[in-house]
Amino acid sequence: MAMARTAGADKPVAAAKPEPDDMIVAVVNSIPLTKRDVDNRGKLFALSTGLPLSPDLMNRLRPQIIRQLIDERLRTQEILARHINIPPEQIAAAIGNIEHRNGMPEGALRAHLAKDGVSLTTLIDQLRVQIGWIQVLRQELGPRSRVSPADIAQRQAALRREEGRTEYEISEIFVKVDNPRQAQEELAFTQTIIDQLRKGAPFPIVAAQFSQSQTALDGGSMGWVQEDELDPSVVDIIRQMPAGVGAISNPIKVPGGFLIVTLNSKRIVGKEIGHMLSVRQIFLPFSTPLDPQHVTQQQQETLQKAMHLMQTAHNCTEMENLNKAEGEKRPSNPGDLPLERLNPQMQALLANLPEGQVSKPVVSRDGIDLLMVCSRQEKNFSNRSPSEIADQLMSERVEQAARQLDSDLHRRAMIDTRVKLKGV
Repeated sequence: MAMARTAGADKPVAAAKPEPDDMIVAVVNSIPLTKRDVDNRGKLFALSTGLPLSPDLMNRLRPQIIRQLIDERLRTQEILARHINIPPEQIAAAIGNIEHRNGMPEGALRAHLAKDGVSLTTLIDQLRVQIGWIQVLRQELGPRSRVSPADIAQRQAALRREEGRTEYEISEIFVKVDNPRQAQEELAFTQTIIDQLRKGAPFPIVAAQFSQSQTALDGGSMGWVQEDELDPSVVDIIRQMPAGVGAISNPIKVPGGFLIVTLNSKRIVGKEIGHMLSVRQIFLPFSTPLDPQHVTQQQQETLQKAMHLMQTAHNCTEMENLNKAEGEKRPSNPGDLPLERLNPQMQALLANLPEGQVSKPVVSRDGIDLLMVCSRQEKNFSNRSPSEIADQLMSERVEQAARQLDSDLHRRAMIDTRVKLKGV
């Protein structure tokens, strides 16, 4: 057995034993929460963000992970009590969205989880709670879960009155403070998250993992909001933030907790003229990730095939057919793309590409893309569609219902937090 000496003592002291994975850290209405559950969620965070999970970082994340898992246990019990079933197809679609947001090929996330020793169940459980909780909240809202034409018209009239003022496209991470005595601990956790974001952790993934706002399912995206829809302390910050460069705010104290925001874009209400592109693509995957210093035979052959297909496709229908012939590893129609909101590389590629002409090959780590512009039209992006307004109104109602129901579940629950874990 390994032995250690305490300074100034003659007696050897046995080294502390690591806690077992099945050690119970909390019991939520008779349902245990184990150290393994907590560690797996920490590993999932590290895998999702691409950042190493050091013992120090895990120690700082652990209290919030425990509180978040307690919330999820309560929500899961409410989902089951209401007999809400989440079809596997919805879980699969949510995993596909995560892969898409991270530029990962289909099925790559499962492989990454297995490689890092994280059970796929860890991710599935989190997604099942997020999806099921939305259904719970819609039940809770009852008739208010339907947005009427009058509601939409009222918001449209309000937007017309706001013409000429600034509005902001914001993403958020909300860290809840249930107990004022834990405010300093939650503030420390918020700062830890900010540190990871500034080291390069993707904001949408961190939001999906840790934000306790309903926007978590959308990677923290709040969409376009105006100053009178935001807490004054948030307005003070975003007025000073640069847009579209990934700047991360310091912790912002708001009612109920702390907020982290990033400003994706800003515009004048009623005035944002841009161009909407209808695009088709052919994607040719690599069998292994590209290493520019060691290009494989398959990757060379894939580039040759891409050059041949450039000469083969003459219209968007042919692009769709060729992509399907290649297995349609990425959708032939990626949806309408707002040119001015694309990254600089894509803007440069598509801005002057004639309609009906195949682009030069776009080489990435996972494969080669060929793109074709089918049509482009000028559009005023500040004009929100009725469906966009309805979505925003529903999000506001759902968020309000979520905070109320979470509070009710905690008040009724029997929660026994057993230990404060040490180490990893």
